[in-house]
Parts: sequence; structure tokens; C-alpha cells
Amino acid sequence: MQRFLRNPQQERWEFQLRLKTLWGLIITLCVLLLARLVWLQVISHGYYHTLAEANRISIVPIVPNRGLILDRKGTVLAENNYTYDLEINPARNKNLDRLIDQLSELVTITSSDRKLFRKALDETHGLSPVPIRNRLSETEIARFAVNHYQFPGVDIQARLIRDYPLGTSASHLIGYIGRINEADQERLDDAGLTDEYRGTNHIGKLGIEGHYEHELHGVTGSEQVETDASGRGVRSLSRIDPTAGDDLFLTVDAGLQQAAEKAFGDHRGALVAIEPGTGDILAFVSEPGFDPNLFVEGIDQDNWNALNNSPDKPLNNRALRGLYPPGSTVKPFMALAALTLGKRTTAYKISDPGYFSFPGSSHRYRDWRQGGHGMVDMHLSIVQSCDTYYYGLANDLGIDAMHDFFSEFGFGQKTGIDIDGEMSGLYPSTEWKKKRYKQDWYGGETVISGIGQGYILTTPLQLAQAVATLANNGVMMKPHLVHAIRDRATGSVREIAPENERTLPLKQSDIDFVRDAMEDVMKPGGTAAQAGAGAPYLIAGKTGTAQVVGVRQGEKYNEGRTAERNRDHALFIAFAPADKPRIAVAVLVENGGHGGSTAAPIARKVFDYYLLGRGVTPVPDNSNAGDDSAHD
Repeated sequence: MQRFLRNPQQERWEFQLRLKTLWGLIITLCVLLLARLVWLQVISHGYYHTLAEANRISIVPIVPNRGLILDRKGTVLAENNYTYDLEINPARNKNLDRLIDQLSELVTITSSDRKLFRKALDETHGLSPVPIRNRLSETEIARFAVNHYQFPGVDIQARLIRDYPLGTSASHLIGYIGRINEADQERLDDAGLTDEYRGTNHIGKLGIEGHYEHELHGVTGSEQVETDASGRGVRSLSRIDPTAGDDLFLTVDAGLQQAAEKAFGDHRGALVAIEPGTGDILAFVSEPGFDPNLFVEGIDQDNWNALNNSPDKPLNNRALRGLYPPGSTVKPFMALAALTLGKRTTAYKISDPGYFSFPGSSHRYRDWRQGGHGMVDMHLSIVQSCDTYYYGLANDLGIDAMHDFFSEFGFGQKTGIDIDGEMSGLYPSTEWKKKRYKQDWYGGETVISGIGQGYILTTPLQLAQAVATLANNGVMMKPHLVHAIRDRATGSVREIAPENERTLPLKQSDIDFVRDAMEDVMKPGGTAAQAGAGAPYLIAGKTGTAQVVGVRQGEKYNEGRTAERNRDHALFIAFAPADKPRIAVAVLVENGGHGGSTAAPIARKVFDYYLLGRGVTPVPDNSNAGDDSAHD
């Protein structure tokens, strides 16, 4: 009975215990909540504020305008023009083929556009928007704008695009820009320039565009943009403007460049024109050229195949990378070597029977003129390009002495011109052959080196530098293509001073003798008399012919019955006016036959344009004239 009686005291104690426990739990939870609030709001405030701001604010890179490329007179060679592109964000579209089919009902999308889109998609790994059509017309822009709501993740973007207004002219010199590929990205990562190129899709690939990429690119800017929950921009919070790339003023004269290219006509070859006193490159021609505009957005397969498979090799920079035997253009330098090294005097004469017999051998090295030139001194040996004279001279000099002397003129060495990819050429020596072929040097190899044949290989640029050095009385200037850089931020212009490479240890009397003989090359009796006829200024020059296919002993080269691409190369070096040189040139015409009839007329047209302002017409193809008496 008693156990069913209530115990108020016990109940009160139990209630108070529960109440205290509840209050303890509440206080504990409040303390924990307060501690968490302190942790979030005070201790971790900076961290979470940064996260919140990152969700609310996007940092958008602002790509700088690329610097302009201009010629020495201000003619624009590379510029930037606005264009409108249709871009697809792959992350917001799963069925890209279906999407592109739908877009093609509004704008024209060719098979080439699809191929380029796929190529760019692979390169970007689908992480950024990719253009499906470039350079939309106003009609296409309006048509898409009306239907924009049907295509999420597809937008029209306005941007600057690189444009080369002269098309194929000076293409090997200027180069081009193209989309950044994996190899480019690796180079940027290695150089620590990844951040600098955020938002940038293009980079210089060749020529001036490639070599001066750092100056032309500029400094990337940024903008802080407040975004809504969908990621769309609401307003701009702050902005750091980009710095446009610097403008480059080239040494090249665009008018002279185009005149020289026109003079080549349908011929393949190269021409380099240099101002002797400064090393300024006035023209830098490699024919045929290509249109650099094709590469800006990624060249399509059809155009690539046409360029890459062409037998004329338009992508080959012949002026910078073409390697050719110099032929008889070496003879003025051989004469200088003989005078400098004391192996000949100017009065020394030989009797030329039309061949040179190697001592102790029955082998004969033929002169280009059947029956020979008769009595020949050094002056006449240059004027009439007597092979026999230089066979004997080379044999007396020896290949190592010739190598050392010609090296002073830059043969077998890179000039250091300010574009990438230059070939060094080759001037052989006994040591070189021993290393290269593990063989001794033979005397007959020295003999043919005397007329620029055998192992000797030069680029047109090297020949131009050598003849410019001769025109400048032995002072070698480093050839260069950029003479001034304009800072777009300040407008200041920094000129690049001419650089004296070296002064050759030559006697002025010896230089004057050789130059006088080269003047007579252009007069009646000389191998380039036709090209020099009627010139109102003095020209000093030297013709050359380089074999492409060897002729068997005892046979005679017959140009008229030789396939066009097996005919000899035509060469010519010259400077004018001879008394006060303003321009020096080297001309190479592939399979052009004779230097006097093909290469020299091109140089004459270039001189007439530059010195007299005369118009230019193409030089006709004289390589199949049917003249069996091969000459320079």
C-alpha cells in the first residue's frame, strides 16, 4: 500500500535533476554553437571570405592587342582587325555533331570548318570555348542573334584577328601566328609564362612573328567581374588594363620587296638585299611564297596539302635555309685571298687552254669556255670568270687556307640575323672531312672548291653578307631585320643600332682592284654585260652557275636537253652604285641556267627600282635558250 503513495520530495529532486541536465545540455550546445560561430566568423573569416568572393567574383584575363609590324616607311605588314566568331562551349553541349548540324541551318559551316573545330577541340581538351566559324557576316550575325535562345553554350564573340594585308609578299620574312598547341604550351610552362598567356589562343610561329613574340605579345590584363548564381556577369568591380604589344619597324622596304618578288616572275629562288654600311636588310625574298593568313586560325587540310605537296616547295625559306653551291660568285673572294696571302700578284698571268691538268695526273678540269680564254691575268679572270685560273689558284692556296680566309667573310657560319631557323652552310677543311667521313682530303676536291663547287654550301643570306662586306671595304655589319621598336604604352621609339661584326684585315688597294674588276663584269666583255647595259650608275657584280646534276667526264652539259629541275642554278652577287654602295644583293634562281642571263637581270631590276624608282616587269625564262656553251 505504501509503495503506491506519492513522494513529492523524490519527484521534486528528479524534476530538478532533469531540468539541470536539460539546462546543461542547452548551455553545452550554445557553447558549441558559439565556438563554431567564433571559428567561422573570426578565426576562419579570411578563408571563407575568400571562398565566397571566389564564388561571387570571377577573374577574367584581358588579352592585349598584338603589336603591329611595319616596314621602314610605315607600311603595315601585319595588323589586327575586328572579327566576329561563333564559339561553342563543349562543357555545355554533349552532342556536338547534332548541335553543329542545327547551327549550319543558320550560318554556313563547311567541312573544313568542322575539321578545324575538331582539331582545336583536341588541342584545348574541351576546357574552353572553341570557334566553329570565323569572320561571320552581318547577315549571319543577325540570323543567329534571333535564334540565340535555342543554343545554350553557343555565343558570338568579337575579337581582334591577325591580318597580313600584303598576302604572300614577304611571307617567309614576317612569318605568321597560329593557335597555341601542346608544344607551345610546354615551352610557355617551362619559361614561366603560363599566366602571361591566360586567355591568349595564338602565338608567333615563324619569322618576325616568332622571333619577336615577347615584344609583340604585350602584357595580359585582368578584370574582376561579379557573377550571379548562374555564373553570368553582373558588373565589373575592378580592371587592370592590358598593355598592347610593341610595334616593330623593319629595315625592309615593302615596295622594294614586292618589286623583287615581281622580278622573279615564275622562277623559284631567293634574293637578299642589304645596305652595306648598316647591315639593314632591304629585301628578303623567297619565291614562291605562301599566304600567312591561311595559318592564323589553323590551316585546313586542302590548303595544307597544296602547300606541303607542291614541287615548288613554297614553305621552304630559301633565303635563310636554302643551301646551294656558290659557283663562280666565290671568284672575287678567291682573288682577294690570293692577294692577301701573297699567292698571286695582280699582274700574274696564265695561259688558259680550256682546262687545268692536275699535277701528276692525267685528269683535266674543264673551263666553261671551250678552247680557253688565252692569256689571263687576275682582272680578266674575274671579268670573264675563267675557271682554269681558279683551279690553279685553289691548288696553290690549299683548302685549309681557303677555309680560314672564307670564314672571315662568313662562309660556313650563321650570320646571326634576327629570325630563327638559319642554316650555317658549309665551307670544308681537311679536319672537317676527317671528322665527317673519316677520310683524307684529296687534291682534286681543292681544285673544284676554287670555282665554288664540291662540298661548299652557302645560303643566299650568307652570299649577301659577304658581298656587302666587300662593298663596305671589309667592314662586316651584322644583318638585321628590325631597326626600331615602339613602346605602345609610352609611344617612345627605341632604335636598334647597327652592329659591327668585324673589320677584315684586307688592304684597301686589293679591295679596290677586285671591285674594279667586278665593275667590268657588267661592261662589254664581262659575263653580265647584258644586265649592265645602259645603267646610269655603276654596278659591280659577279655571276655564278652551280651544278645540280653532275656531268660525266668527257661529256658536255647541254641545257636545252636537260630536264628543267635538273638544270644548273643561276647566281649573281652585286652592289650599286659601285663608287658609293647603297645596296648589295645576292640572287639565286633555282634551275635558272646562267647567272648572267637569269639572275643578273633580276638584280638589275631591283637596282633600278631602288636607285631610280623604275617599275619592274618579270624576268623571262631564259634557262632553255638552247645555248650549249655553258657560262656564268
